[in-house]
Amino acid sequence: MSTNLVASVRAVLPSLTPSARSIARLILDDPATVAKSTITELSAASGTSQATIVRTARALGFSGYSELRLALAAASAQGERDRLVPGDLAPGDPLAEVIAKVTRAESDALADTAAQLAPERLGAVVDALIGARRVSVVGVGASGLVAADMAQKLMRIGIAGHPFADVHLALTAAALAGPQDVWVAVSCTGETADVVEPVRTAREAGATTVAITNNPRSTLADLAGHVLISAGRETAFRPGALASRISQLLIVDCVFVGVAQRTFERSDAALRVTKGALDRYGGRRIRS
Repeated sequence: MSTNLVASVRAVLPSLTPSARSIARLILDDPATVAKSTITELSAASGTSQATIVRTARALGFSGYSELRLALAAASAQGERDRLVPGDLAPGDPLAEVIAKVTRAESDALADTAAQLAPERLGAVVDALIGARRVSVVGVGASGLVAADMAQKLMRIGIAGHPFADVHLALTAAALAGPQDVWVAVSCTGETADVVEPVRTAREAGATTVAITNNPRSTLADLAGHVLISAGRETAFRPGALASRISQLLIVDCVFVGVAQRTFERSDAALRVTKGALDRYGGRRIRS
């Protein structure tokens, strides 16, 4: 279990059974009340069996319900309850409320992602990228924007980064991958076929695979050699929510900075050269 209990529960929520999910939602809605509840009381409140509660606690990384209650009590004491659910957007919300709710969701997503971003896992991905012959980044929809951002950042510091949003092109490139290549996949759910299948193919070809996903129990996470967990809840008014995308971008930025640090002389020179090229182009446009 990560140091941020709320982020951990949110992360595994999509992979839980319906009955376990109802227990997890109670935890997210009011951890202090769950922490004070006996297993009999929680069974009645959630409409599930005591055995299901024990299995859910173990699925969340605890030995049993007693250990989960202790963790919830500690989380509540640290004030995490205020951060749990900022409130979904409603059709009648005034714009002032929209601003507050969206801002809260983005802030929480960043904090939850940072809490789950283990330095050793990040370091392993940085090492893989530094030694790569070619880096391919695949993502579709909102995650495709993140994939493109990562590829262009790597290109700016001299690493051959190629973004893929088309599954046919991605599969073609993945089939030609080799042990010196790295494939990074970005998917909130970790179940998007257009992302999962290229990664499966690249893995079979011997490439190093990296997943950036909200769901640590997804098909994508199971396939990837390295998994970096992002956070952010999808809501009715924000499919492909900013909260999910901004947390993915946080991971991309951390990876980028890590690579730039460890290859500082090369990266600094590349940034200077590319900035110079862009500045010269901009100057010519102004003069014309």
